[in-house]
Amino acid sequence: MKTTFSTTLLWLLSVSSSSAFQPSPSAIRRPLTASRHLSPPTPTRLWATNNEEEDCATIQILMSDTGGGHRASANALRDAFAVLHETEPSLYPLPIHCDIVDIYTDYGPFWPVNAYVPLYKFMAEYSFLWKWFYEFGATPLGLWMNDFLLEVFCFEPFERCLARDPFGEEGRSDGKRRADMVVSVHPLCQDLPLKILASLDTGGVSRREGRTTPFATVVTDLGGAHPTWFNKGVDKCFVPSAVLKNAALDRGVQEHQIVQYGLPIRRGFWRFGADYSKAPDAQNEQQEMEGVHHKPTIREQLGLLDLPTVLIVGGGDGMGGIVNQATAIGQKLQSLAASSSSNEPKYQMVVVCGNNKAAQSSLSPPQTVWGANVAVNVMGFVNNMDEYMRASDILVTKAGPGTIAEASICGLPCILSSFLPGQEEGNVPYVEENGFGCYRGTPEGIAETVEEWLAASSVTTEGTVLETMRECALSAARPDATLDIARDLADMVYKRREQLNKSVRKQEVATAA
Repeated sequence: MKTTFSTTLLWLLSVSSSSAFQPSPSAIRRPLTASRHLSPPTPTRLWATNNEEEDCATIQILMSDTGGGHRASANALRDAFAVLHETEPSLYPLPIHCDIVDIYTDYGPFWPVNAYVPLYKFMAEYSFLWKWFYEFGATPLGLWMNDFLLEVFCFEPFERCLARDPFGEEGRSDGKRRADMVVSVHPLCQDLPLKILASLDTGGVSRREGRTTPFATVVTDLGGAHPTWFNKGVDKCFVPSAVLKNAALDRGVQEHQIVQYGLPIRRGFWRFGADYSKAPDAQNEQQEMEGVHHKPTIREQLGLLDLPTVLIVGGGDGMGGIVNQATAIGQKLQSLAASSSSNEPKYQMVVVCGNNKAAQSSLSPPQTVWGANVAVNVMGFVNNMDEYMRASDILVTKAGPGTIAEASICGLPCILSSFLPGQEEGNVPYVEENGFGCYRGTPEGIAETVEEWLAASSVTTEGTVLETMRECALSAARPDATLDIARDLADMVYKRREQLNKSVRKQEVATAA
């Protein structure tokens, strides 16, 4: 999952420019809801006066839209809380309202803090810039400078965020209620929010001690992660892999604080009990209600042919050289099918361009005419990626952690086409060592690997290459991770509410006496 690290030089540029200190419009619009110099809050200050809202626990989720993964993870947790409340009401009787905030865009006081999203997109296009900033940001000097500058310039505007009413701008902004718990799904949302919560919980007495509001980090990277993900002051740190558990331990996070489940992913990839391989008539009624994952059935529902299918994904932003990849693969599939005497399609290619409208136009007729033996479907942004993954046999994608985790759940072998240096680099060995994919850095290499995997001669003693990789992918899959994380977070926020209830009752008794 993607983010912009070590903006140290950008910080220095902004400090030297008078225009850099102009607050963002969104920061100007938001009223001040709390001050560092408040007296220590009484328990009643965290409660709403509206009965409907009192029956709802609240969690503020901090993120930044530097790539689609952070918001997708936040949305996945929000959906998981709702599902737990609906399906297991005896264990999770209290609804959980999520206040999802892009804290840097909405509360960043000046450039570059309020421009992390466009800066990320720029540096992702020029990976050498990303590599330089990422690696410098991981050094002791880079970490210290980032921490220092954020606290100096962003403490007050970010404090407004953490003290805000969790029901949003339409709700109250009088500081009488803030979230019962805070969760971070972004690497730059640990250090400063922890200091702010300590200040809010102690009425401005301390930024280092006295925090009572629960705080958890949900790491949304997979095979490697920046050091800013890990802060030993958190209550819980959820990690998706053993590699990141070790990274957390190296940063001083204790064993009892770390929980390893997997990545939080979109609801369509959760396991609800349906068998992914059996035909619909072989599933029981409950499984059919929860989701049918029979590949020919899904292909029919999507309007696809029941053929060996290659899925090429450019991500929500359409990055990754998708035009050249699709062209090379299409030509290779046409060549592979040339031996067939039939003019009917023998292979199928699905290209999801995301928001890259230029790529979608370039790959569509009349600009590109594909051969008769290959059925090609070119699309823009889709919201049912789980169905397209389950309909496919091979996935070509950049090494984004969320996509890799989703592919493993679908038993889908992966060809990784690119990665962001540092952050996504560790995802390549994760896929290769788990046996369900490889990295190929050129369109030609990708096309040749597709040909090799689809060729009838690619057979091992255990079956075809694709069958073997499918089994490896399913072994690495963590389809229950999102609900498992949500359960633990729900338990934490419920415990917090019970503590507050006890404090309120104790205070009422003391007042009555």
